[in-house]
Amino acid sequence: MPETIFSKILRGEIPCHKVYEDQHVLAFLDIFPLSHGHTLVIPKEPAATIDQLSDEASAAIGRVLPRMTRAVLAATGAKACNILQNNGADAHQAVMHVHFHIIPKFVGEVPAGQGAGLGIGWKAGKLEGNAGVALAREIGARVQ
Repeated sequence: MPETIFSKILRGEIPCHKVYEDQHVLAFLDIFPLSHGHTLVIPKEPAATIDQLSDEASAAIGRVLPRMTRAVLAATGAKACNILQNNGADAHQAVMHVHFHIIPKFVGEVPAGQGAGLGIGWKAGKLEGNAGVALAREIGARVQ
């Protein structure tokens, strides 16, 4: 796996504003936040994308992510948030180490000097019946 800023943070070579750590997971504030409280949750296991992550590291992230989300919402006063996880450069992943963004969403009064949160444009397609059956079968056959 290539060297990343997260590798350096995990080794203590670059400081971070740590909010949580256990043997499998580190959570810290994003230094380029989209909103007040924007937090990153990363596995300590080196993996560029989520499909490369072990079951153990995935389970650890799954245990921590809801707790971190509750903590971020409580600390910021936000009533909603986006949880974002990108896989690969084509999907807008900038740091090639698995990471989840917890991005508080503020409606109305936004904390001073902060953004309102993630803005999303969603141009949905339509899944047709027969295509859906075939695709579900194809994906299901490859679950390991």
